[in-house]
Amino acid sequence: MRRTMNYIEEPRSARWLFGSSAAGWIWLVARLWLGWQWLAAGWGKVFGGTITWRFWDWGNSAYSIVGDHNIGWIRGGTVMANGVPQKMAAGDAVAGFAAHASTLAEGQHPAVAFDWYANFLHWVRDSGHSVIGPVVSIGELLVGAALILGLFVGISAFLGALMNFSYVFAGTAGINPAMIGLSMLLIMAWRNAGWYGLDRFALPKLGTPWHPGEIFQRGKGPEPGG
Repeated sequence: MRRTMNYIEEPRSARWLFGSSAAGWIWLVARLWLGWQWLAAGWGKVFGGTITWRFWDWGNSAYSIVGDHNIGWIRGGTVMANGVPQKMAAGDAVAGFAAHASTLAEGQHPAVAFDWYANFLHWVRDSGHSVIGPVVSIGELLVGAALILGLFVGISAFLGALMNFSYVFAGTAGINPAMIGLSMLLIMAWRNAGWYGLDRFALPKLGTPWHPGEIFQRGKGPEPGG
């Protein structure tokens, strides 16, 4: 017996919010806030400086966009810790974070609740930090830039949410839950979230795996019988 499938219509407000170009300005505001959080976090890890959206303050030494804050992330060097010089290799900052998070997996009510993630933290602490450090640094920067530019918003928000979840699993809350919630909304609004951005031009050209865009349809002849 053939089973019929029914499609349950979503509310008109949901279709407008997650599919209409008229709602693009809402996601523009969300994108800029979320993208800036990632861009600012990744900037220091990659370039070593502390960037600010107040471009008129870029000449202030407190907001130097290049510096040595990337030591321990993407490069090695010497930093001062409590007045004592300390040598760090690329990824050592992640190793320190993972080492601290590993201690949160102990006790009767551990903050790191999953054994598989505790094992992952042990791997990062012992050997994986040299790879994870640069990947996280560059990943944060690229996700932030893509969200601000409105390029591949759904994919960028998804990758950002993965990093947020990894921090939450490690027992770190902060603004990560808020960033996860906003990322989920941007994923749902992938069609129109980048309307005021590069997706407005990229999506029609590239399309999706289930609907190829203009670039992949060039050179195709007319359909038989067309």
